[in-house]
Amino acid sequence: MKIIDTIPFFLDNYQPSIHFLRKYYNEYPDVFKEYFAYHCKDTEERHNKSIAKYPSFLSSIKQVHRQIIPIIQDITDEYFRIFHVSFPIEVHLIVGGFGSNAYTHRQIIPNITFALEKLSPEPDHLRAIVAHEFGHATQNIISNEAGMEWTALPWDSPLIWLNQEGAATHFSRRTVTNLSPSVYFSFDDAGGEWLNFTEANKQAIKVEFAKDYATETPQTLFREWFSINGGKRFGVSRLGYFLGDMFFQDQIKELGEKNAVIAWKEQEFEARASNWLYQNVRVREKND
Repeated sequence: MKIIDTIPFFLDNYQPSIHFLRKYYNEYPDVFKEYFAYHCKDTEERHNKSIAKYPSFLSSIKQVHRQIIPIIQDITDEYFRIFHVSFPIEVHLIVGGFGSNAYTHRQIIPNITFALEKLSPEPDHLRAIVAHEFGHATQNIISNEAGMEWTALPWDSPLIWLNQEGAATHFSRRTVTNLSPSVYFSFDDAGGEWLNFTEANKQAIKVEFAKDYATETPQTLFREWFSINGGKRFGVSRLGYFLGDMFFQDQIKELGEKNAVIAWKEQEFEARASNWLYQNVRVREKND
């Protein structure tokens, strides 16, 4: 594992100008290529908004930066101890434009990026989000070792997204124990109300997701159920993460942990996931 730490350059050379930001991005073009392609708009309007916000976040960025590298090491050590997984990847530490907080790259064995301006400096919050992102990488690594045929995987299927988020949440609980249950979803202390809502409305959430799966495009469904900018249906965003956790925990009960992790390599996986989604749900599927 190689950590590409862009934070010292940002902090040592910081100026509240787009010229400085362009210099920063150009210093690490490979790091920011995927960020601006999928996770944040690369526009002057967006950068000007970021410049206005940075002064209030510089102290937090410094706190996160002091803590995150040792936390990454501790978490990866725990993944190796429990699952015998190591990470032949790059980990990028950036100051972004208040887009995604963290993400795995679109690779089979994915690099990981953490945008420090979006992270809580509370150590348990950092442990949760680091464990979640390395959980995504762990599922891919274990599946690859089990003979996954990646070219056959329907990456744009919402059922695959449920599986991925459920697996990452499960791995985060296994490697970082005894946190408040909501922290595994929100990565801060503000998720208690969100989790209470999801647990009280889990069947309704499943029904509405099933309706959207039957009728909406994957892009529309992603925005509503997985994006922080969605959540119009219930007035609560990112409910796909809770539903994914429900699905994956049911898979563990049925298949066992290891088989649940690699189940998506089987041809019948989507059919099995669809059966789970529509179980006790009165919705016509897409192909009906």
